[in-house]
Amino acid sequence: MNTTLTRTIVVLAAVLVLASVNYSIHAKEQIIRQGETIFLSLAPVDPRSLMQGDYMALRLQIATEIPLPGEDATELPRAPVVLDDKRVATLAKHGTAGDLSLRYRIRNGQVWLGTNAYFFEEGSASRFTRARYGEFRVDRASGEAVLVGMRDAELRAL
Repeated sequence: MNTTLTRTIVVLAAVLVLASVNYSIHAKEQIIRQGETIFLSLAPVDPRSLMQGDYMALRLQIATEIPLPGEDATELPRAPVVLDDKRVATLAKHGTAGDLSLRYRIRNGQVWLGTNAYFFEEGSASRFTRARYGEFRVDRASGEAVLVGMRDAELRAL
């Protein structure tokens, strides 16, 4: 293979990678701007990471209640949720339709909704110890959820 062809392939591959990353970023920004706000109950822990800075590892209560899909599942599974008057989501009872559905993934045999960590500025860990809910924006069409903030027990922003 000559050098011109090799360089052309490398440049095209780089353009393709950058385009797909930018598309993903744009899609997340659209969800943040236009998605529906919901709150998911969480059970936070507060580990430290020397490489990544301060963050809170998240375990979403609803993720522990969603049954794992069978081996033959071909599409990304979705879980129907019901919203209360404060927009706190709970898993819809089996066989009933929810107000909307959340798309999830299976990672290491566990349900994964959007994220499993919330990063915050170094030195502000005490502020987030009161976190009881994650504030998510959800795209109704795709079910994709994006974490945008943390809330206390009364749903006040932290």
